[in-house]
Amino acid sequence: MRSSVTVKAFNFLFFALLSMFIPFLPLYFSEQGLSETQIGTIIGIGGFITLIAQPLWGMISDRTRTIRKVLLILVFFTTITGYLLYNTKSDALIIVFVMLTYFFLMPVDPLTESLNFRVAESAGISYGSLRTFGALGYAVMSLIAGYLMTEFGAHSLGYTFAGLGIVSLIVTYFMPDAPVSGKPVTMKSLKNFLSNKETLLFLALVFICSVPARMNDTFLGLYIKDLGGKPDLLGLAWFLAAGSEILVFSLSFWWLRKNKELAIISIAGAFYFIRFFISAWITDPNWLAYIQLLQIFTFPVFYTAAIQYLYSIVPVEWRATGQTVLALLFFGVSGILASFAGGALYQAFGGKTMYLTISVMSFIGMLFGIVLYRMYGRKKSTEVS
Repeated sequence: MRSSVTVKAFNFLFFALLSMFIPFLPLYFSEQGLSETQIGTIIGIGGFITLIAQPLWGMISDRTRTIRKVLLILVFFTTITGYLLYNTKSDALIIVFVMLTYFFLMPVDPLTESLNFRVAESAGISYGSLRTFGALGYAVMSLIAGYLMTEFGAHSLGYTFAGLGIVSLIVTYFMPDAPVSGKPVTMKSLKNFLSNKETLLFLALVFICSVPARMNDTFLGLYIKDLGGKPDLLGLAWFLAAGSEILVFSLSFWWLRKNKELAIISIAGAFYFIRFFISAWITDPNWLAYIQLLQIFTFPVFYTAAIQYLYSIVPVEWRATGQTVLALLFFGVSGILASFAGGALYQAFGGKTMYLTISVMSFIGMLFGIVLYRMYGRKKSTEVS
């Protein structure tokens, strides 16, 4: 019981920290006078940092056979770099602190997901019951951060970030450890994992669907600003988006069906298409915030089904590797392409064209998911029945 309570608290606090970094960073850069291309370039470089940092800290966790102690180190340095990021006036130092925050903050995500799955498994509870508190933390702090940025400026986020970081350190210190039991990530295991055709096609599907999702995450704030909205409206948008995830995660035990994951991913792709296509034609920033409620049918559905499907096709001893690859693909590689291409596309043609483009990409992802379901999902369902 103590284990699940502290893990729930940590999920809330970590995703609250994440909500002050990912959605508001592009808006912060915009207020510093950077162009869309420059913002995309900086965030794209941050994606490269994530690509290195996540497997590095994952291997450190595997070698030391501890998650809690690694999280203590990461949260400690994240608290410092996040505070300095929002409390410096030097453009050069801002870039330095952004990269350091990427290096320490982003690896916390896959480690937290590993912690969630291990605690859920040992406690006999659902993954969604833990992850729900992450969505709650993201939603609440998005609303608060938007208000703070509007009323007191971006620098006020630094103090809030530091305060949450300190509380996170205290919770992490008292949180029972969840030792890593899987085999360490090695080149041999990675080669074996990636040599499977079904795995490669599934990862291709994840990549196709995640690029438009990450592009929206990065440039939603700028689009709201261009339509006349303020930072507090961006906070409301992410409050509605993350808040809608709570119901999905908490009821994942009910709606997530085994051997139906590819079909569910395709449905999420269809709603991604609808969400982004509508966004392209919206001219009122308030309605752009309200449309984020469609998140309830997109990210939480897509990501939960993707994790379950991955675990069904990856041998037990390679699950840690598979989860790292999935996180890198969804948040790292796709984020790099989304940042560079999205920044250039946005600056050259505007937000409307960018959203029309990612709606087409989501439609292609939906079709690809249907094809894979016909190839693999229906076969597995038949075998089970």
